[in-house]
Amino acid sequence: MSLPGPFSDPRVITLFGLLAASTVTWLTLSLRARARTRREPAGTPLERVWHPQESVPLTPAEEHAFGQVASRLSLGPAGRLR
Repeated sequence: MSLPGPFSDPRVITLFGLLAASTVTWLTLSLRARARTRREPAGTPLERVWHPQESVPLTPAEEHAFGQVASRLSLGPAGRLR
């Protein structure tokens, strides 16, 4: 039994079939991804990245320069950066 009108064309039937299959695939993958993110604990820490300053001691001049920059980045009395 064939469909009446423009839906009897095999290209239209193929188009609707591909559209339905891609929609089902997209929904399946997105729901799996959502379920996977809900299963993983939210508080997992990120992987720690090594920084060269962790093992290289700073000179007194470098420590002083770092302190100057850090003090300028701290909040002032009005709650704004200095």
